[in-house]
Amino acid sequence: MPRVHANGIDIYYEQHGDGAPILCIHGTSSSALVWEEATKDLAEHGRCIAYDRRGSFRSQRPEPYETTHVGEQCDDAAALLDALSATPAVVIGRSYGGEIAIDLARRYPEKVAALALLEPAMLQLHPQGMAWLEPVIDKVVAAGANDASTVAEVFLREVLGEKIWKAFSEKLKDMFKGNGPAILAELRGGPLELTQDQFAEVDQPTLIVSAEDSPEVFRTVDAIIADALPNCEPVLVDGNHFISPAHPAVLAFVDRFVARASTG
Repeated sequence: MPRVHANGIDIYYEQHGDGAPILCIHGTSSSALVWEEATKDLAEHGRCIAYDRRGSFRSQRPEPYETTHVGEQCDDAAALLDALSATPAVVIGRSYGGEIAIDLARRYPEKVAALALLEPAMLQLHPQGMAWLEPVIDKVVAAGANDASTVAEVFLREVLGEKIWKAFSEKLKDMFKGNGPAILAELRGGPLELTQDQFAEVDQPTLIVSAEDSPEVFRTVDAIIADALPNCEPVLVDGNHFISPAHPAVLAFVDRFVARASTG
């Protein structure tokens, strides 16, 4: 399995396709495994790079791994892009990965050509968001105190609903369950906190994608972020919080900023 040593840890990554780079950053509980189908489509539009973030699945989990934060995860992403000579990249981030993508664009602007944000989980931006999130965190932390392998199921049932959790394959469920310590570490680290001026520093072209069937708080927060970013366009799509990185709206946006891989 391909790995690179970046920012002090071994990071698992995959590359598919050729051309301008597209970096995929997964959300809490997840890994590049969840992006498997999407990367096949994205590979037709550029050099698609998907990786397991620090502490998740096939990437190194520091010991002890009590906490991480968006800034640390952002530094990992920047180091990975440098190690793979993959800048500037179109960066696609889902949920917590969207927070990392925003931080990457602000702190390492030369590494980011454009952003596609799939419901970035900055719920602290609105009281309604925190009212929804705090009970979720309490349930997840309580589960982790008893058995870390139950953390992912509790978390994803709350965020996505029981029906979607049950629909996941056993392979994905096993991956999610193994990421229990990573979920807890990310929750302990807290969200990305930015001022209005710091949001304004993110001037790369940005697409923010919301889903019709997600909890309403995500759409509320997405609207706040879209207003705060100076070069952002919002779009509403069908589905739930697990928005496909290869949704047609995302692919159309990506095509504005990357050259398709040459076929001959």
